[in-house]
Amino acid sequence: MNTRTEVSAFSVVESGRRAPRPGSGVPRRPVGRKRLVGRGAELRRLQAFVRDAAEHGATRVVCGEAGTGKSEFLAAGVELASSEGMCVLRCAGSRDGSPDELSGLLQILWPLLGDARVPLGGKDLPALERLLVDGALVHEDRARLPFTVLRVLESVSAERPLLIAVDDWDALDPTSADVLAFVARRTAGLPLGLLLTSRPHPRRTSLAGLPELPLGPLTPAESATLLAMRRPGHDPHTLHDLMATAAGNPLALLELPTWTEDRVPYLPVSSDRLAAALAPGAARLPTATGDLLLVAALHPTADLPLLLAVASRLGGRPADFATMEPAERQGLVVFDGMRMVFGHPAMAGAVVRETGPRRCRAAHAALAAELTEGSVRQLWHLSQAAEGADPELAGRVEDVHRLALRQDDPALALRLLRRAADLYSGSEDRGRCLLRAAQLAGDAGWGRTARALARRALAHPLGPLGALYARTVTGGDNPAARLLTEPDGWPLPAGAAEVDSALELAELTAPAVAADTARADALLTYLDALPSHASHDPRLLHAMATAAPVRRAATVLARLAAAGRGNNVALRDLERLGEAALRGGAPLRALELHRQAERRCRFHDLPDRLPLVLLRQGLARLVTGDWGQAETIFRRCGEQAGERGLTSEATASGLLERLTRGLRTGAVPEPADAHDVEIARQSVSAIEEILAVGTGWAQVESGDVAAGYATLARLLADPGRCTAVLFALVPFAEAAAAVHAAESARARLRLLERDLGPERAPLVAVGLAVAEAVLADDGDAGALYERALAMDVSQSPFLEASLRLAHGRRLRRWHEFTDSRVTLRQAAATFTMMGADARVTRITEELRASGERADTVTAGAPAACAANILSSQEMRIARLAARGLSNRQIGAELGLSPRTIGAYLYRIFPRLGVTARAQLAGVLGAGGQAPA
Repeated sequence: MNTRTEVSAFSVVESGRRAPRPGSGVPRRPVGRKRLVGRGAELRRLQAFVRDAAEHGATRVVCGEAGTGKSEFLAAGVELASSEGMCVLRCAGSRDGSPDELSGLLQILWPLLGDARVPLGGKDLPALERLLVDGALVHEDRARLPFTVLRVLESVSAERPLLIAVDDWDALDPTSADVLAFVARRTAGLPLGLLLTSRPHPRRTSLAGLPELPLGPLTPAESATLLAMRRPGHDPHTLHDLMATAAGNPLALLELPTWTEDRVPYLPVSSDRLAAALAPGAARLPTATGDLLLVAALHPTADLPLLLAVASRLGGRPADFATMEPAERQGLVVFDGMRMVFGHPAMAGAVVRETGPRRCRAAHAALAAELTEGSVRQLWHLSQAAEGADPELAGRVEDVHRLALRQDDPALALRLLRRAADLYSGSEDRGRCLLRAAQLAGDAGWGRTARALARRALAHPLGPLGALYARTVTGGDNPAARLLTEPDGWPLPAGAAEVDSALELAELTAPAVAADTARADALLTYLDALPSHASHDPRLLHAMATAAPVRRAATVLARLAAAGRGNNVALRDLERLGEAALRGGAPLRALELHRQAERRCRFHDLPDRLPLVLLRQGLARLVTGDWGQAETIFRRCGEQAGERGLTSEATASGLLERLTRGLRTGAVPEPADAHDVEIARQSVSAIEEILAVGTGWAQVESGDVAAGYATLARLLADPGRCTAVLFALVPFAEAAAAVHAAESARARLRLLERDLGPERAPLVAVGLAVAEAVLADDGDAGALYERALAMDVSQSPFLEASLRLAHGRRLRRWHEFTDSRVTLRQAAATFTMMGADARVTRITEELRASGERADTVTAGAPAACAANILSSQEMRIARLAARGLSNRQIGAELGLSPRTIGAYLYRIFPRLGVTARAQLAGVLGAGGQAPA
């Protein structure tokens, strides 16, 4: 964007000639290639271009929107060319008004005229002299100018390979731009390269057909890396806001201001440099167009009729579609149906940067007058238009923050509470609003904001629980260090605000006391004493499930039965309830709640919160044994988290995906890196326990039953500290039976059953019954098998299949081979549907031991035609599975879900007498006939 002259190999020695006119921009410090984040592929293409240019000539047009780093990339190209021994000449366009005629060529050619190595003869020298001295060309020189410049550059490149670096080609004067476009098409065969940068521009047609090197926006992960490198120290909330507004634009990431407090009146932020890059002509727009852009910046989700009505009210004159045309011509806005959208999210702040507070308040007032009375947005804009204290308005703004929370917009709810605190005149009212804002910020994970608001709240009168919460939050990042008073010393709440403080304090405290039974019991006692209307509050259930997931499982699950059923449950509350259900041992209920949360994320367009919801869905699938689905969900979570730059979720999903794959295939995963575990803990607090249990389980699946038994037995010694091990009771029993430790394992399970008592979760109770059946002596096996089946194991297909596997093995040992094969086939079909490949392989071996033949279609019957056994749809699915396609691939081809495909295969396998996909090809044959 700046105009500069750089001489690489030639110097100006001619005396008496005036120096070229400097541009108005400020020269930038060149940025090395190591500072270019997220441009690895582009830099490799740039290196190839520099080599090609030095050898036989080349041209590249580096194209991209404002702020994408074209100038930085050009500097990297100059650095590369210099390292290759090339001579470099540079010029740059100017966006500050109209550039002088021929100023671009002047910057390139001035250093060459005084050098004796440049052979200028005939009419070339007089033409160039007139160009530089007179600043203009006569008609005959203008026609010859492109050829003259080409001959000059060809002569220079004959001495030494030459690179012409042109920044902002589209901002050059027209003559210079046309001449350089002419030269750019004629570099072939010469050691001459042209590297030009340009924004999208109508003049770009003269560059049509030239090779381009596009620079798009950075990915969220690359944006996070750039911010960590160049702007470290921001809290997650600030980073999220920066990345959302910058939308991958490097200049916006580095230039956007951050605000610790809300500006009043609210106006999108920008900087001088960013405004000059994104909206250089905004100041010259008509007043009516400026008013329209102002209201669009203040209410970016409004539709066009509303914006026109507000702009008409603000400007006192009718605004129509013609009002938008100047902004559209400058590329400031585009149209998306009935909405006017800024060309870039940061452009809103750039366009309105010079707007004064009075005009901004007037725009907020105009918006409030046109919006629905009493809506969240109407009261927000009304609060921004107000000056001074207004207690009546403050009360309305405070009340409406709850509606913002139900609409899953905690950031707006936080702003409403902040603004309400400013509008109140009473200190007690201000303290209440600031405290509630601190609680919202802490719940959302915005620690720095929560601490700042809590400090402000402490300057006002607060209730005892509110003051305790605020002092706890301001005490630091470690919950254990923050706990100033033990739960048995907390006073009971008096009033709704104190109940909120009690619930927030309990949720904040629960992780710190979970490892200490006495302190956890004190917290549970306090929660039991809270008013009855708080007993089903998601915060209370989440705190209870965190502090004592084993000892209060039944209570939590009973209260969960009526929670989360309506459509007005906030997303954060759905997440709390889902976590409580999973901790309490009800993964199917947890899965249902997290599916609701996923739908809310998609409906309200909250892509940054979706990976965490998917992560918890995957955990629910993992503990139920649905490993095929769990692995797929973890992969989706990792992909989406990586795209959004969510490091914690991406790391956690990667660890859990590897663990799930190991369980599914019977391969013990490599130990997780300690640094990765620390990062993943931010998203999954129990990640270490999950990985420990999963590793022991994977050892069992891999056949290393001795190691698996030792690992799971150690974890079962204290299930209160590692509740995840309660989902691994069956593999523990299987390993114990295999290493002849059944008696010891039975004793441990009896002790566990006694300790859990009546509060144990239903799924854990079923797991205990199945584990006891697996460990049973031959005399008790039948009764324990029937007892386990009577406990509705259909709600847990993995446990049911494990029970059938153990029973089928026992039937085989009793020489009841027919019944054994039937039972084992049922187990194999379930495990196949759930993706437990290692278990399917194990069952195949059991079936062979019981006399099963791999090519049998139905047990005890001659081979039959598969087409007569299966429907046409089942035949299609069977043939596709025989070709090796996964459930997801088959579903994509037939328009069905992977789950439906699994259900089909669940029915197909027993009817064809197979237990694994690998056997389908032999059964179906080339034409779908069972072999005779």
